[in-house]
Amino acid sequence: MEKGKPVSLSERLGMLADMVTAGNSVADVGCDHAFLPIYLVQSGKCPGCLAMDVRKGPLLGAKEHIDFYGLGEYIKTRLSDGLASYQIGEAQTLICAGMGGRLMERILRAGGEKTVSFSELILQPQSEIGEFRAFLRKAGLGITEESAVCEDGKYYFAIKAAYQRQKESEKPENARQQSDQARQRLYDLYGKYLLEKRHPVLKQYLLHRVNTVEQLEERLKKENTAKSLIRLEELAAERGQLDAALEFF
Repeated sequence: MEKGKPVSLSERLGMLADMVTAGNSVADVGCDHAFLPIYLVQSGKCPGCLAMDVRKGPLLGAKEHIDFYGLGEYIKTRLSDGLASYQIGEAQTLICAGMGGRLMERILRAGGEKTVSFSELILQPQSEIGEFRAFLRKAGLGITEESAVCEDGKYYFAIKAAYQRQKESEKPENARQQSDQARQRLYDLYGKYLLEKRHPVLKQYLLHRVNTVEQLEERLKKENTAKSLIRLEELAAERGQLDAALEFF
C-alpha cells in the first residue's frame, strides 16, 4: 500500500463495487481488510461505510488500513456476528461476500428486520450458490442484477437483490408448473440474468464444469462400486443441467 494512492481492487471486489448504488451508505459484513469500503469512499461513490467482522484480527487489520488512508471519519469498524451489532438506518446497502452460501443465508435470516431494512443487498456466495439463490427467491428477495468474473482460475458470482412483493400473476399456474420448475432450477443454479444475457464468464464456467464432469465420469466408471454408481447418477443429472444452460448460448 502507498499512502495517498487510491486503493486498487481485485476483479471480484471491483464487481461488487460496480453494483453499489452511488450515494448510498454501505454496511460491509465480513469486511476482511476493508479494501472495498476504502475504495467506495475514496472514489466518492459512497459517503460512508460500516466495516464489520466477527473476527477481531481482521477487524484490527481493517482499522489499520482505514487509518492509513485517513478515512476514519467516514468508515467505522465494528465487531459483529453478522448483523448483530448493526442498527437499522445506518446504511442503505448491505454487502456480504467471501463466505459460503449457507453461512450467508444464516446471517440474512438472523438479521430479520435489519436485513429487510436495506434497499439493496449485494451478495457473493462462495459455495452452495444454487441453494442460496433459491433461498433468496423464497425469502421474497428479487434478484435485479448479476455478474461474474474468473480471477486466478476461480469463478466468482455476484448477486444484487432487493425485497419485493410477489404479485399473484407472477405465481406459476399448476398447468405449467413442471416446466416452470425446471426453468427455475436452471435460474437458481446459474443465474437468470447471466443466462439470459449470455454472460461470457458464465459460458466459460459451464464449459469448465462439463469438462470436469466428463473427467469424473471416466474415473468413476473404472471403479464400478455402489458408491461410484450413485455419484455417476448425480453427475449425469448435473450434465443434463449444464447442457440445458448451454442452450442459452
